[in-house]
Amino acid sequence: MKHYILLVAFVCSSLSVFSQGSTASQSNIGKKPTSGNPVFPGWYADPEGIILGNKYWIYPTYSAPYNQQVFMDAFSSPDLVNWTKHSRIIDTTAIKWAWRAMWAPAIVEKGGKYYLFFGANDIQNDQKDVGGIGVAVADNPAGPFKDYLGKPLIDKIINGAQPIDQFVFKDKDGQYYMIYGGWRHCNIAKLKDDFTGFVPFADGTTFKEITPKGYVEGPFMFIRNGKYYFMWSEGGWTGPNYSVAYAMADSPFGPFERIDKILKQDPSVATGAGHHSVIQVPGKDQWYIVYHRRPLTETDGNHRETCIDIMEFDAKGLIKPVKITVEGVKPQPLK
Repeated sequence: MKHYILLVAFVCSSLSVFSQGSTASQSNIGKKPTSGNPVFPGWYADPEGIILGNKYWIYPTYSAPYNQQVFMDAFSSPDLVNWTKHSRIIDTTAIKWAWRAMWAPAIVEKGGKYYLFFGANDIQNDQKDVGGIGVAVADNPAGPFKDYLGKPLIDKIINGAQPIDQFVFKDKDGQYYMIYGGWRHCNIAKLKDDFTGFVPFADGTTFKEITPKGYVEGPFMFIRNGKYYFMWSEGGWTGPNYSVAYAMADSPFGPFERIDKILKQDPSVATGAGHHSVIQVPGKDQWYIVYHRRPLTETDGNHRETCIDIMEFDAKGLIKPVKITVEGVKPQPLK
């Protein structure tokens, strides 16, 4: 009986310690001083950072060999620091024409629906390869997303641009444009209101080339103080010198003259910093760049991580070079 009482006392004591430890762990949730980089674990690239509702979201590529890259995850956060994973928001079972290499997502909320644009199959020509840029739709930003058209939105190589790396840009007048392209060519096209296709421009053309000097892939556009900032990735995506440059213009059609490189490797932090997006805190001149990079310990091209750092401007409106960090960013709750 004595031994039984001692055993019970020991178990209760152990449970008490365990309980205290659990409480301490729970109390630390939401109190991280910074996000840290990467902001979440795993190999993820080409991140689309966006605010949807009252949360920050990141939609990245699941970075793996093409035949394994057949689904996408998403991540949400109330403050840029604490992230929740939403697994397999889409995969190739929902997109019958896509059988490999889903990547570089872009997302838009319109009319209570969420439209996810993506590249699939890595097509190399117009003759025999099925693939290109697709679109899926869901009622929730966490999916599940279903095929919207039953076919690619763009399945041809136009103006030399491989149909990949699409970004959907909403202009000041509410018009949506698709900006996309690999193989060192970039096109812009005017989307129909329902995202089922494109509307020709006044001159009868549907796709206008806006390629700046140095462009390789990964376009992104935003407006600040009335100026259109066009950004893109340069270099090879598997190499250490992958990077981001930008141009400015008075119109989404340019002309865009390359200004400078603003995101690149830091040999003391990481290599291959590129394929990015930009988040502005609503109502503030406060900006963050969301991008991928490769740890110094990694040589595999697919070993890329998603990171966030501060992006700032000088008095002339030029983008300052971004300092890539291990610390990441401080909490920025949305109101």
